[in-house]
Amino acid sequence: MANTLNHNRIEFIKNILKEIHRGTSLSQIKEKYKDELSKITPIEILMAEQELLKEGVQVQEILGLCDLHVALFRESLQGRELQGLRKGHPLDLLIRENEWILKKAEVLGLYAYMLLNTSSEEKVTQLVKEITQTLMELKKIRIHYRKVQMLIFPYLERMGVIAIPRVMWGREDDILVKLRSLIIDIQKDPMINDIGKLHEFAKKVIELSRDISELVFRENKILYPAVYVLLPEGAWVVISEIANEIGYIVEIDQTEWKTDAKPIYPYEWRPLIDKEQIEKLPGEFKQLLSQVTNVDDYSVKREGDIEFSTGFLNPEEIEGIFKHLPLELTYADINDRVRFYTKSELTEGFVRTKTIIGRRIPYCHPPRLEKYVMLNVEAIKQGKFEYREFWTMLGDRVIRVTIAPVKNKEGKLLGVLEIVEDLTDVVKNPEEIRKKIMVL
Repeated sequence: MANTLNHNRIEFIKNILKEIHRGTSLSQIKEKYKDELSKITPIEILMAEQELLKEGVQVQEILGLCDLHVALFRESLQGRELQGLRKGHPLDLLIRENEWILKKAEVLGLYAYMLLNTSSEEKVTQLVKEITQTLMELKKIRIHYRKVQMLIFPYLERMGVIAIPRVMWGREDDILVKLRSLIIDIQKDPMINDIGKLHEFAKKVIELSRDISELVFRENKILYPAVYVLLPEGAWVVISEIANEIGYIVEIDQTEWKTDAKPIYPYEWRPLIDKEQIEKLPGEFKQLLSQVTNVDDYSVKREGDIEFSTGFLNPEEIEGIFKHLPLELTYADINDRVRFYTKSELTEGFVRTKTIIGRRIPYCHPPRLEKYVMLNVEAIKQGKFEYREFWTMLGDRVIRVTIAPVKNKEGKLLGVLEIVEDLTDVVKNPEEIRKKIMVL
C-alpha cells in the first residue's frame, strides 16, 4: 500500500513538473494542487525527476527549472507552523539556505543518475566535472549545519530534548563524512575509464543527494516549526547575532529582522511550555515533550565568578587554565609597563619572574635588542600591523613569538600582548606531526 501511494505521488510530481515545463504559472499550479503539494517530500521530487530523465526529458530542461521546482514546493517543504514567519528572521534565513542546499542536492542527483546511464566518454568526462564542482560547492553546507548545531540545539537540550539534536547532528556529520570521502575519491582518481568504479561512485553520489534532501525536509517540517513555537523571542536575538557572525551560504537582504526583546542565552533560559504551545507543535515533538522529565536547570554562573563576553570563570579556574595552555603570555599596558604574565606547565618559553611586573618593556630585553623591540611595539600600537611574528632559537628549541595589540570592544588600545610558543616538534619533525593528524 505504501509503495502504491509513493508511486502515485511520484506520478503526480512528474505531471506537475511537466506542467511547469509547458509554461503553466506557479500560482496556477499552487491553487490547483494545494492539498496534494503539502504532502510532497524532497526524496519524491528527486525520484520524479529521475523518472522524467528515463522518459527522455533533457537534463538541461530540468536543471534550468530547479529554482522553479524549489519555489513550487517551498510551502510543502516547511511546516504550517512557520506561516507568517517574518523576513530576515533567523529561521527565514536558514530556510533560504535549505532552498539553496536542496537545489544543489537536486542537481547532484540528476548528474549522478545521468552518469549511471551514459557510455559516451565525452559525456562521462563532462558529468564527472559537473559532479565534482557541485560537491565542492556543497562543502558550504557545513556553515549551515554549524549554525543549527551551535545555536539551536543548545536551547532544545536546555528543555531536556536530547534525542532530536543528537540524531540530527549524527545525520549532518554522516553527510559531511560522505561528502568529504566522495571529493577525496574523485580528486585522487577521476575514474573516467573504469565503468565499474564510476557506477559505484554515482550510486554513492545519489545516496548523498537523498540524505541531504531528507535532512532539509526534517529541518523544515519538524525542527524549525518546533523551535519557532518553543523558543522565546530573546533566543532569536542571540541566534540572529551569532548567525550573522558565522555567516550564511546565501545572499541575505540588508533589511534585518528586528525585535525589542532582550537576548536570552540557553544558560539563562528557564523553559516553561504551556498547553497552547504544545498544541502548535509538529506531531513528533508533541509526543517527545510529553516524555521529557529531565529539564536542564543547571546554573552555570556562580558566586565569585568573573563574567567575560564568552562565559564565566572564577580566579582559581583562570589560574589553572593559564597554567595548562601550551604557550606563555606577557601583557604590557598602554604605558609599556608589564602588568601580567603566565607560566605554562606544558611548555617553557623565556625566563620571566614576578619581579618584571611594573617593568618597562625595553628593560626586559638585552640592550642590543632594545631599539628593535620598541620599534615593533610602537608599530603595533600605531596600527601599522595586525600583529608581528618572529622566529628565534632558545638553545636547541624553535620558538615563535607573536606580538599583538590588545583592544577593548570599541577598538581602543589597551596594551600589547606577547605570545611565546615552543614549536620545535612541528618544525623539526613535520612528518611525525602529519602522522598524528586526525580528520574529524
